[in-house]
Amino acid sequence: MIHVVAGILIDPQGRVLVTQRPHGKHLAGAWEFPGGKIEPGETAPAALRRELREELGVEIGAIEPLIGVPWQYPQKSIFLDAYQVLDYSGTPQGREGQALDWRSADDLRGLNMPPPDRPIVSALRLPPFYAITPEPGDDDAAFLERIDQTLASGASLLQLRAKHLSRDRLRALARETQARAGASGARVLLNGNLDIALELGLDGVHLPAAELLQLKERPIGRERWLAGSCHDAHELAHAAAIGVDFVVLGAVRATQSHPESAPLGWTSFAELCAAAPLPVYALGGLAREDLDAARAAGAQGIAGISGFLAVP
Repeated sequence: MIHVVAGILIDPQGRVLVTQRPHGKHLAGAWEFPGGKIEPGETAPAALRRELREELGVEIGAIEPLIGVPWQYPQKSIFLDAYQVLDYSGTPQGREGQALDWRSADDLRGLNMPPPDRPIVSALRLPPFYAITPEPGDDDAAFLERIDQTLASGASLLQLRAKHLSRDRLRALARETQARAGASGARVLLNGNLDIALELGLDGVHLPAAELLQLKERPIGRERWLAGSCHDAHELAHAAAIGVDFVVLGAVRATQSHPESAPLGWTSFAELCAAAPLPVYALGGLAREDLDAARAAGAQGIAGISGFLAVP
């Protein structure tokens, strides 16, 4: 497996730097994040500093891991380590004749990019917390007030999980949740019920593992998020194969809702995460304070059910 690194440089306007692969190279003409191969005996951070100096003429300062992407091409296997560059000096220039462009993270979706760079785009667009609603009770007004509180606390990605409602009530609750989220700039994914998510124009759908395993291809366009729940390597591989954008993986710790299930623990979670070519949220028995541990294990962040994200 060839180990490569990529750097995410962001300008003061929040735009991300991409470079175009020159003619004569594999995937010529595609846009990618700058970087290159790690040389023998080199660490990934050292390789990134060297590559960005050679390619762009910049000196980078602090960096932080964003996502690791294993990818199998027909002719080779790579592992792409992407780092967010927190500060750098110098003005990026195409020192190897490559074209440069600055794009918003959302605009990157429309570019022709190598397949391993796509999960990096998803990781850039996703927040560190994924709030999952508890099952609504009998009082929809109280449930929506809780949604308002969660959104007011800064939550920007929300899964509406309501498995026991009638379709009419679910449709009404989803419409109200989407209106509230849209007003605060947040995105809403509906757990299951793909037809309702599409009918209402929701931001996406989150599918349970059993539903994911029944699919042979991605069921919605790339303009909407497709997320899924996974518990093991088989489910993760299938999610990646059909083009899921991100997953939740767990349970990392024992939970009251599933006391009979053996928790993964951070070691097994990290091993599964490293083999998954897409962003992974850690789920199960976790709190906001576990974010650093989750990121150290390779996660995008923390997902939680019982409204524990209601405080920023």
